[in-house]
Amino acid sequence: MVNPFIVADKNFRSLKIKNSVLKRIKDHSLSKSNLIIVIGGDGFMLETLKKYNKYKKPFYGINSGNYGFLMNKFSEKTIYKNLIKARLVSISPLQMNVKTNTNLIKKSIAINEISVLRQSRQTASLTISNGKKQIIKHLISDGVLVSTPAGSTAYNLSVHGPILSIDSNQLSISPISAFRPRRWKGKIVSDKSKIIIKNLNPLKRPISAVADNIEVRNAKTIYVKTNKKIKFNLLFDKNRSLQKKIKIEQLRNETK
Repeated sequence: MVNPFIVADKNFRSLKIKNSVLKRIKDHSLSKSNLIIVIGGDGFMLETLKKYNKYKKPFYGINSGNYGFLMNKFSEKTIYKNLIKARLVSISPLQMNVKTNTNLIKKSIAINEISVLRQSRQTASLTISNGKKQIIKHLISDGVLVSTPAGSTAYNLSVHGPILSIDSNQLSISPISAFRPRRWKGKIVSDKSKIIIKNLNPLKRPISAVADNIEVRNAKTIYVKTNKKIKFNLLFDKNRSLQKKIKIEQLRNETK
């Protein structure tokens, strides 16, 4: 039985799709629903996941944006059938703890990636380690990106980071416009890693840390790890699973 609670972005295309969905499926209150239908793009899905995950219901995304990597393609005729046969994928987010220049601690989670970005015209000056093991002693760049498998085809791919399989149990660390060392391409690490990114010159070269779309400015030290205690349950059409989407992107990347 499909008893959805439907959430739609406020743009025209999303609302139009919502009206089409309502012709086939009845909307329910959040308390009486057994899944949440999210109509919008990837950004709206990320916001909705964080807002409603506490209700412990699976999320089925319908794309009304551009690529919609976390979403499904809409078909009014097959929407009910697609929901019945949808496959579940569980993903855990990254946990970001940021110590600012004034020693405030700010926390946030990221489903796709955590990006550390220069905050001024000056390049960022960073050191990165995995626990006590140093990954790179001194990176001068526009920043660095830590990506989950789910986010590896988003911002991570645009900075030439590797595409990770959803079941790889790995994270990608990718530089953004590396200046020194020029040839450093980043590193793939276990999702059990405890990544520490430090600003080597916080006064002259300020940086910000962004968890998906939540920004913390004037960051001094950023601690990143996978939060296995949190699970986001996503539903995908049988023939367009998240794993399949990732494999398609991997093939595209290899044939360029």
